[in-house]
Amino acid sequence: MSQQILILDFGSQYTQLIARRVRELNVYCEIHPFNKVPKLTPDVKGVILSGSPCSVRDNGAPSVDMSAFEKVPVLGVCYGAQLIAHLGGGNVLPSQMREYGRARLSTLNHHNDLLKEMTLDTQVWMSHADTIAAVPSNFEIIATTPSVAVAAFKVKDKAVWGIQFHPEVTHTTEGKNLLRNFVVHICGCAQDWTPDQFVESTIADLKAKLGNDQVVMALSGGVDSTVAATLIHKAIGKNLHCIFVDNGLLRKNEFQQVLDSYQHMGLNIKGVDAREKFYAALKDLTEPEAKRKAIGRTFIEVFDEEAHLIQDVKWLGQGTIYPDVIESVSVNGPSQTIKSHHNVGGLPEKMKLKIVEPLNTLFKDEVRIVGKTLGIDPTILGRHPFPGPGLGIRILGDITADKVRILQEVDSIFIGGLRESGLYDKVWQAGAMLLPVQSVGVMGDERTYERVVSLRAVTSTDGMTADWAHLPYEFLANVSSDIINKVKGVNRVVYDISSKPPATIEWE
Repeated sequence: MSQQILILDFGSQYTQLIARRVRELNVYCEIHPFNKVPKLTPDVKGVILSGSPCSVRDNGAPSVDMSAFEKVPVLGVCYGAQLIAHLGGGNVLPSQMREYGRARLSTLNHHNDLLKEMTLDTQVWMSHADTIAAVPSNFEIIATTPSVAVAAFKVKDKAVWGIQFHPEVTHTTEGKNLLRNFVVHICGCAQDWTPDQFVESTIADLKAKLGNDQVVMALSGGVDSTVAATLIHKAIGKNLHCIFVDNGLLRKNEFQQVLDSYQHMGLNIKGVDAREKFYAALKDLTEPEAKRKAIGRTFIEVFDEEAHLIQDVKWLGQGTIYPDVIESVSVNGPSQTIKSHHNVGGLPEKMKLKIVEPLNTLFKDEVRIVGKTLGIDPTILGRHPFPGPGLGIRILGDITADKVRILQEVDSIFIGGLRESGLYDKVWQAGAMLLPVQSVGVMGDERTYERVVSLRAVTSTDGMTADWAHLPYEFLANVSSDIINKVKGVNRVVYDISSKPPATIEWE
């Protein structure tokens, strides 16, 4: 196992970002809830305590036994720093004003290992309602801002530091320096957790775990399932059986295109045309969650039926990635359901198979890097995320084969236009929604009363937050004209300019 940093999550919105910054230093790290601290093994070289929306002064405020970390360096970030000060006998009070946004370090102890090679007056990012008003006598203040007397501290007799600002956000201009100082120089991590090393060790682990067993896996054409399948295939070859189901809700020509691309990769894959089963299951359903559940249930039935045709299957492969794992064991338990997950969640219980998830320690951007290391086609790695229920949640209201045809044509023109204009790789995700309304129009000398489609394109790094993509007006005008002229049944095109939050990327 690689050397690693343990990150304890107290509920901060930035916790995953801390992990990503540590990973960028080629050091492995894991996030665990503050109330589920794992036993420290020799490979754990340091601990980071995250921020939190809570106050250390609250009754039942999240806390941790610091004595568990006596043998490794500790860095407290924001709430983590306040907690260290509070547990040590310091005084944490409400700030005179909420300190949120950019600040500058007006004093800085360059001799301290944590702050080496950082510059005086460097910009940092604050996000806190409390402040450390007084530190215990064995604490040394090592940085301040004009309004924050304790911007950073060191416990004199221990390898324990606290910082009031967030080094993981880009607004802290030298945050990466600080994290490198802690992770590499103070904790002594070797920076050997690389994509090449991950691929090599993962394939070796998969060979040992799976042996000569048979594995079945559903593929979607997306990045995660493709990279996971490639890793398993490299470990066990033809003992991996891949199934790609056409649910009738894919993009235009996608079923054949995806099958062709997988066969060129040498994967043992079977395509299953189950369109009519899905349309029957969706008949007359209009409520979004009911549609999702019908799609998920039908997928499980089809996949289970196909999997039973394979002899002696013992494992189910999945493309689960690290954010899925983190969210299932979050500080306060699984997050509130905004919409049911589109993964194959019910399969393991139904099929009584063991699970193999080779990507469950990686973030999305890391999955793409590993895919590149594996030599996977860049067009697959650069593919926009596409929801599991597909066009089923982009057709608002009930679903019919004719509505699917209309939306496939619209989507094809929009996505094709993005590719031709060099805009595809500049947006995180794009697609079209078929709205349950009709509008009056004029084509030639005739009055029309036809459907409205909304185009949606967003920019993002991880899909957790997103801004609407500011596509050129000329591009939108050309795409709109193409859609109205070429797609029978559509006479109006609108563009969605909502960001996430408050809107979600998909409409359903």
